[in-house]
Amino acid sequence: MTVAIRKNWFSNLPADLLAGAVVALALIPEAIAFSIIAGVDPKVGLYASFIMAVTIAFFGGRPGMISAATGAMALLMVTLVRNHGVEYLLATTLLTGILQIGWGLLKVGKYMRFVSKAVMLGFVNALAILIFDAQLPQLIDVPWVVYPMVLGGLAIIYILPRFTKVVPSPLVAIVTLTAIAAIAGLEVPTVGDMGELPTTLPTFGVPQVPLDWETLTIVFPYALPLSMVGLLESFLTASVIDELTDTSSDKNREATGQGIANILVGLFGGMAGCAMIGQSVINVKSGGRTRLSTLSAGIFLLFFILVLGTWVRQIPMAALVSVMIMVSIGTFSWSSISHIHRLPRGETATMVTTVVVTIATHNLAWGVLAGVALSTIFFSQKIAQLVFIDSVSSPDKNERIYSVAGQIFFVSVERFVRAFDFKEDLDLVAIDLSHAHLWDRSAVAAVDKVVLGFRRNGVEVKLMGLNEASATLLDQHAVFDKPEALQDLSNH
Repeated sequence: MTVAIRKNWFSNLPADLLAGAVVALALIPEAIAFSIIAGVDPKVGLYASFIMAVTIAFFGGRPGMISAATGAMALLMVTLVRNHGVEYLLATTLLTGILQIGWGLLKVGKYMRFVSKAVMLGFVNALAILIFDAQLPQLIDVPWVVYPMVLGGLAIIYILPRFTKVVPSPLVAIVTLTAIAAIAGLEVPTVGDMGELPTTLPTFGVPQVPLDWETLTIVFPYALPLSMVGLLESFLTASVIDELTDTSSDKNREATGQGIANILVGLFGGMAGCAMIGQSVINVKSGGRTRLSTLSAGIFLLFFILVLGTWVRQIPMAALVSVMIMVSIGTFSWSSISHIHRLPRGETATMVTTVVVTIATHNLAWGVLAGVALSTIFFSQKIAQLVFIDSVSSPDKNERIYSVAGQIFFVSVERFVRAFDFKEDLDLVAIDLSHAHLWDRSAVAAVDKVVLGFRRNGVEVKLMGLNEASATLLDQHAVFDKPEALQDLSNH
């Protein structure tokens, strides 16, 4: 037990604390921006980010991953806040957490295996583009000095690690640019311009909404998609960090942890959140590895806004923009572009579709769902091609044995039916299905069509080698043995 605690919390102490400080500074403007998107006071997003980070450090399934208020979740709250107010948002956040605990108990994490590598590449590339796009408003209609400050910040971030990695280069960039702006008296946009920082600790309180059926009908339609989008983004972020750190994560524990965190967020006046891939990448790139890095990010966030608020307000947005551009560059999978000519066209199409849909909707969930759907279609088409049917004729040419191998389902049935010659003059046809499997009603209908097609021409048909599952499916749904089968064939 002691060894596990040391490994998960204190095996990377200095780097985790410094990484947490960097993440906390980057969280502040984002939490404020997401609060504005949702139509709530900035403190709602900041409190949510603090509580999410601290809670997920203990209950999450992926050490070193950062959870907080996010843009994907904020977009789903806009209509709710506009039509019903903040108290209903808090109630929705509570229900979101309860649903996520339910998803965790149902072990929905196992379904992540259905997300292909092409979808993952599309996810990270789309997110990198969205992260960069989110920085553009900070680079439009601003004093010219902002641009050299951003370039200077990027230079520090990328050049400093060649000389020393004792202190995270993004933290050095933030401190350096803040000092330059203060000493030179530069008039540039700062964190303080984004919104007012809270000055008190979050307070406990139950959402002030009626506990009745009408309230449930209002909050449930928002809580359900919030719970699913939050888990999807958290699972995908965990997979990205798994690859970056060459470690594994517990997706089901992450689902439960996200639920516990959102329940606490709702009770302390925050908006629902989930894992943040951008901040998680910052944490990892800055050296954060254990749960302490996540916990310190939350604690530093609260410390910065309550104790050092005066100084934090003076941080130039140019400094944080340079950090987020670094995250964008580091998140994008450049090899997916340089190696695109080597990838199968189906995988390329899936990756591009995931990127395009995500960017068009500004919703990672829609992009991933579109990518999964497309990859499923391509996979089904490939499986459909793996249906092989050979035949041999008896010496007297009166009998023919068809040997079928492969998966017979709705995509492959056309290929299956085309393999049979119904016009051949035969007395008997034997269909050997020892190496085939029937999956659905379409497969049953195809077998009916083949058997009845031969019988219509006076040919006897014998099915052989059916496995138990295929035989059961035929017994339940096939019609070729029914007396009226030939008459009903056109309606089958």
